[in-house]
Amino acid sequence: MTHMKIDQINTPPGFIDLGRGDPDHALLPLEALHLSAGSYFASGDRRPLQYGTEQGDGYFRRELAGFLSRSYGLRVDPESLFITAGVSSALDLICTLYTQNGDVIFVEEPTYFLALRIFQDHGLKIVPISIDQDGLILEGLEEKINRYQPKLIYIIPTFQNPSGRTLERQRRDLLIELTRNRDILILADEVYHLLAYTQSPPSPFAAYVGQEQHVLSLNSFSKILAPGLRLGWLQAGPAIIQRLAGCGLLDSGGGMNPITSALVRDLVASGGLEENIRKLCVVYASRLDAMGRALYRYLPSAVWSRPQGGFFWWIRLPGMDTVELRRVAENFQVGLRQGSLFSSQQGMQDYLRLSFSYYDVIQIEKGLQRLGECLQSN
Repeated sequence: MTHMKIDQINTPPGFIDLGRGDPDHALLPLEALHLSAGSYFASGDRRPLQYGTEQGDGYFRRELAGFLSRSYGLRVDPESLFITAGVSSALDLICTLYTQNGDVIFVEEPTYFLALRIFQDHGLKIVPISIDQDGLILEGLEEKINRYQPKLIYIIPTFQNPSGRTLERQRRDLLIELTRNRDILILADEVYHLLAYTQSPPSPFAAYVGQEQHVLSLNSFSKILAPGLRLGWLQAGPAIIQRLAGCGLLDSGGGMNPITSALVRDLVASGGLEENIRKLCVVYASRLDAMGRALYRYLPSAVWSRPQGGFFWWIRLPGMDTVELRRVAENFQVGLRQGSLFSSQQGMQDYLRLSFSYYDVIQIEKGLQRLGECLQSN
């Protein structure tokens, strides 16, 4: 059978790709962005059309800091923020500046599979650290640190992709303690932190930034506004901000996305971003519930734990090869992502990731029904 072209932007008509982890087109706030952009264009300010300040536009960082201070319940200093073109660009820049070919990075097992691609591009040696219901397992971590001497630890601490799990507060504190004064950077990918539906997560790693110089909180507008903006931010201490802002890439090209920052600024300042997040949380919570009901109905033999936020269900089908399942499921017009994608060691072969972000409740139900029929046909 020819493997059909299914990815982040290509899904055949009539096909329900429950592995697709991006927002529903209907939830992308075109009207709100139109109003925000109109406010900028009416201002007559031409400065954002110029090469931008390396750290990111100061007016935008001030508004973003205000939004984060309200959202996190703690004071965020605009000077601790560095504007990026999204988390992927931030990871690439950090790897460029802080690692060399052959250096070690610790990642969760499982983890976001496309981040693994970035680390591989930089020639990093990837060492997996297992997770459980409460996130990263820290037992034995100090011994692993002494053995491997990692330069970076990459984690998705809240509503993790793909597992949906959240690192508990005590483990966050212990991870900070174990890595302090060891020349290790903690890269906390916090893109799902603000998408909590049934449970408030612990404070973000951004809360540690003021006291801990080895912690970076990475975030993005991709999940809370629109991925096509290619706009995000990084929060870190002064030494890291200075090194990022002073690198050759920004020295040559200027700050990342100054015009996009200007187009979004009024939406952040007016409270429109918070309104959009509230709307997303209501919609996604209903879709999470719909997927839960459909899983009980159509995949009764599956094993899972219910996520409290984010985009994903992480499901185990004991004894099933989910690479093969994905191929067969295409005949039933339904897609998934096999667990081995998310393993740096090609493990997790009887796991799969499903997303509830892209399809409405009716399509989610229909997609799970098709997947159930596929499993019954085996």
